[in-house]
Amino acid sequence: GVSRVTEKIPKGLEGLALKLSGLPRSSKRAILMIADVMLIPAMLWVAISLRRGTFAHDIPGEHWLYITAASASIAIMAWAGLYRSVVRYMGARIMMAALIGITLSLLPLYIASVVATGQSLKINSMIIYWAFALIYVVGSRFVGRGLLQYRQMQKARAVVIYGAGAAGAQLAIALGRSGPYRPVAFLDDDSSIQGRLVNGLEVFSPDQLCRLVEDEAVSTVLLALPSQSRRARQEVLKKLQSAAIHVLTVPDYGDIVAGHARVEDIRDVDASDLLGRDPVPPNETLLGACIQDKVVLVSGAGGSIGSELCRQILRLGPTRLLLFEMSELALYNIDRELRLLAESIGSEVEIVPLIGNAHHRFRMREVMQAYAVQTVYHAAAYKHVPIVEQNLIEGIHNNVFSTWYAAEAALECKVETFVLISTDKAVNPTNVMGATKRFAEIVLQGLQQRTTFTRFCMVRFGNVLESSGSVVPLFREQIKSGGPVTVTHKDVIRFFMTIPEASQLVLQAGSMAQGGDVFVLDMGNPVRIADLARRMINLMGRTVKEGPTSDGDIEIVYTGLRPAEKLFEELLIGANATGTDHPMIVRANEHCLPWEEVRATLDEMLTNLNNFDCHRAREVLERVVEEYRPLGGIQDLVWVNKAGASLATEASNVTTLQKRRGRTGAPGGAGRSATH
Repeated sequence: GVSRVTEKIPKGLEGLALKLSGLPRSSKRAILMIADVMLIPAMLWVAISLRRGTFAHDIPGEHWLYITAASASIAIMAWAGLYRSVVRYMGARIMMAALIGITLSLLPLYIASVVATGQSLKINSMIIYWAFALIYVVGSRFVGRGLLQYRQMQKARAVVIYGAGAAGAQLAIALGRSGPYRPVAFLDDDSSIQGRLVNGLEVFSPDQLCRLVEDEAVSTVLLALPSQSRRARQEVLKKLQSAAIHVLTVPDYGDIVAGHARVEDIRDVDASDLLGRDPVPPNETLLGACIQDKVVLVSGAGGSIGSELCRQILRLGPTRLLLFEMSELALYNIDRELRLLAESIGSEVEIVPLIGNAHHRFRMREVMQAYAVQTVYHAAAYKHVPIVEQNLIEGIHNNVFSTWYAAEAALECKVETFVLISTDKAVNPTNVMGATKRFAEIVLQGLQQRTTFTRFCMVRFGNVLESSGSVVPLFREQIKSGGPVTVTHKDVIRFFMTIPEASQLVLQAGSMAQGGDVFVLDMGNPVRIADLARRMINLMGRTVKEGPTSDGDIEIVYTGLRPAEKLFEELLIGANATGTDHPMIVRANEHCLPWEEVRATLDEMLTNLNNFDCHRAREVLERVVEEYRPLGGIQDLVWVNKAGASLATEASNVTTLQKRRGRTGAPGGAGRSATH
């Protein structure tokens, strides 16, 4: 490849390469034309000399042959576009332009030989000239390209491409033109192509990566396996993990085919590749049952899950999609994105951006009535465990009462299906966030007792990768900044799923609702967070620092479990679950409360919230969610601060009273002083 040629350029040409790269394009074009004017006639002179066997020429009018060769070939090559091409990025077109120019110039050259010299050029001389001139024109451009790329390639990082198939070959070509990476070799598991050359680069076995790292100073592996399954990519990542080398990947093959990405759009390895679980293809009937030709509302439309629900819903052909969001910026961003998406796929879905908070009961009712909403996906919630723990009153307001008000509005407006996005933290909760989500589930189960028209259901799943607040972007940021990587506990484990996969399953689960259902998504095997951190460190080209004397790059620091955080999460209360029409969705059969009791509890809770009584509010939460077992005291920051201020005020009042008694000669005061 060009990289290997430029590596052998003598040091004396480095200055020339730097000067050429700094010239304007017009100057480079002028240099090429001057070189052609001088050297194309030289190729003709060499051809005639070789044909005659002597370098001494004495032919009257022979100078017209050289003038004709230069002017005719340059004029025709200019017409063919040779001089308009950017030398740095010249490809196969250069050969075609040169071939046309040199070949067509033979006719005027032949005519000039007859007119000017009185004798025609021998056919052998013309063939030799044609070959030499073609070699010169093409070769000079490739040498020029190598010189112009020399400076840039000196700075480029040496990389190895894993995968010598079509995607790998295309990636090597794209990187060879420019960019921060310089491919030096391929890795491939296929033994039949190992040792062969692909685009001038040798294909090696993955076992030889360590040798390439040492010999070629390789710093990065580019994973060019876009069509491979997640499980296959995970096996490759396991092989590369031990080398502690930075691994980047090309986009998914489907994105490339759809035109959403290019092969050269390399990026960090997806966290989904680290899990290695292949998604189950959706049931198309279930996917669109609650969406196609319906009016759909998504609350929390600007959040991680809400925005992905909107993207998938848009593709399923609703008549109207309502985006309900309390954050103006988040609403603006998702509205703009969806309009661009609709334009790209030719969708005529009406997109309606609505600012609002589900706390506002009448706002929800007016929206659903005005647009005759048929399906609601309620994704609006506070979900960050420590934040909700420290803002208990607002957490209950948003997670419980916004769900209640939205559901009441749906019931009043004859909405067909209402789907609550729940969480695995609602199972045997130890924190306020989990308890409020379980309370929200109980509210919907109670409301289902009041209707046979609206189907209420909830979909429960664990952590989603790359969502706001997820550990994956946090770890990536910490690794890039040099560490340390913070993990709460060495034994903490979590269930993970990608945002698109979770959203797709939510849409399918809602279609199977009968009323009051609790659906649970199959999250696969849980992942140890410490192991995930180690894999990410290694695949970003760093090593784990195991102790104070270790030579590793990034240290993993265990910070301790945060308030109300558990070591592991569960998905079911008990083991009473049944299958559904989808292999990754089960229906949980869990206890519920009569609506009268739920309503009385909600009224009591609302009174406590209005009085800002965190103590009684948590007592009600413990009573209605039987499985809720708080791990500590109340963490609400305002409540704690008020309690501290109250104690400080009380102590200050006691001190002031004691001082006053001392000054006014309180009974017994003088006697005690005298005694001492």
